[in-house]
Amino acid sequence: MIKFSRALISLVLLLAATSLAAAQTSEREQDIVMVLPFENGSSAEFNWVGESVADSLSDLLKVPGLSVVSNQERKIVQQRLKMPPSVLPSLAASLKLAREVEATLLVIGRYDVEPAKDDVAASITINAKIIKVNEGRILDEEFPDGSRKTREIVLLDALGNLQSIQGQLAYQVLYQRDKALEYPQNHFIELATKVPARAFEAYIKGLLTPVADGNTRANFLKNAIRIYAEETDGGVYADPAVELGHLYLDAKEYDDSLTFFSMINSESPLYPEAAFYSGLVRWQQEDYEQALAVLSPLAEDLKLTSVYNTIGAISVEASRREAKDEKKAAKFLVEGIGFLERAADSETVGTSSKFNYGFALMLQENFAQAADAFREVLEQDPGDGEAQFLLAKSLEKTGASAALATDDQARRLLASGNRYAELESEWKKGNLGGFILRVKWPTRREFVSVVFVREQAPVTRSVPNETEQLLASAQSHYDAGRDERAMEVLRRILVQEPMSAESYLLLGKIHLRRGDVEQALSSFKTALFWKNALVEAHVYLGRIYMQKGDCLQAKNYSRSSLEIDADDEEAIAFERQVERCSR
Repeated sequence: MIKFSRALISLVLLLAATSLAAAQTSEREQDIVMVLPFENGSSAEFNWVGESVADSLSDLLKVPGLSVVSNQERKIVQQRLKMPPSVLPSLAASLKLAREVEATLLVIGRYDVEPAKDDVAASITINAKIIKVNEGRILDEEFPDGSRKTREIVLLDALGNLQSIQGQLAYQVLYQRDKALEYPQNHFIELATKVPARAFEAYIKGLLTPVADGNTRANFLKNAIRIYAEETDGGVYADPAVELGHLYLDAKEYDDSLTFFSMINSESPLYPEAAFYSGLVRWQQEDYEQALAVLSPLAEDLKLTSVYNTIGAISVEASRREAKDEKKAAKFLVEGIGFLERAADSETVGTSSKFNYGFALMLQENFAQAADAFREVLEQDPGDGEAQFLLAKSLEKTGASAALATDDQARRLLASGNRYAELESEWKKGNLGGFILRVKWPTRREFVSVVFVREQAPVTRSVPNETEQLLASAQSHYDAGRDERAMEVLRRILVQEPMSAESYLLLGKIHLRRGDVEQALSSFKTALFWKNALVEAHVYLGRIYMQKGDCLQAKNYSRSSLEIDADDEEAIAFERQVERCSR
């Protein structure tokens, strides 16, 4: 009885410790960090450094368990809160900004540049702080003596090594947040220095140049692309290329815009944005087939109402312009209706997609469904004269008695500028001329939101998953007979991932090899609790019960293992063994 009580107490303590560890892990995984440009404590010629730090850290801090507010997202929110991006906000305003994006950690700092003098290169000192947003205080650390102290991050090096410093800074920020950080400092330095220093400097200076000074901004960005290509054997620097694409698009210089958007390949995170806007440029140039070839594959990927609406409108317009091939025109129309239907279903603000959907259905002569779409438009905007006109004509085609009254209402709404007469004249010719499909180009903000969600996946994706690495290490120790070392690694995994079924499976094997059958039994059952598909755990449990003389349980586990994988060699071998049980 006493032995049972002790076992029960041990189990409770183990579960409590596991729950606490899981809660701590969960708390860490909920962190969202935002980085502000660092404050310049030296001359104005080094203003670009502060933006450089913010841009670099926002990329480098993307590790498992930590979400990062992108630099672009932060600027958009600043503008919405009427905080000029060119002016560093106060601490109180910074905390307000951080709360607006639901950040839990805020990284701020200051830097001082000592200019080059004689033979001494320019140097930089960076001071950084991590602030817990909800508490409004600097993140503190626990020291060996049990005390807790706040500590600024201070780094000093040559200005020419700025990117390396940014890698060190990213490591220090992440290490202060979580001492169990698996990635070494060199990993972040390598990531930070993937863009040549001079190219990165030119890019940041381009970002800091006002859009109004378009030529200077363009020159900085072009230099960044040129330097990058020279130093990476023809590589493409995507960030400045996208900025140039937008710069020329805003200036309606479509050919130049297309040149830079087209530089981005499909492996870049910026590809959806670049491809979408290059598709819009093709549309402006009335190259409908090329526009659709670029845009259509993006629709399901982006899943934006404005994207569905835009692609649908282009397809419908392509159908209207296709005079030679009726089959092609019908194909474009069907595709356009498909995109517009999805846009209309997901539209929560405005009526553009619903209007375009109804218009396309009229082109398809599906007047009853078109009428339903225009009714939805008029529910939100009763004063929409064009929708009222098209509803009247749809009702007329279906023979509805309300057609005449609806037409009278349209006549009143479209009286200004003789608009009703123009549309009526086109209608009597048997077409829907005079109407322009309603399309508002998606803002960059919408694309930032899409990219922001995607980038929650860590930028360090080339590094194997942390748990996988630790499991491989534990397995290696187990294979070499180093059970204690293997168990140390497994405990480390279970603190971070208390639901790791594979860890419990290996733990069970270790206990079994040590002759601790009951502990092994418990570990294998826990493994199956978290992941029932582990055939190996079923087989091990069956063998244990067979040794205990419990043939019924052994046969149950044999049967369950084969149900999961009838071709598993261990399961098949165990089935033959269990057949002899109790004979």
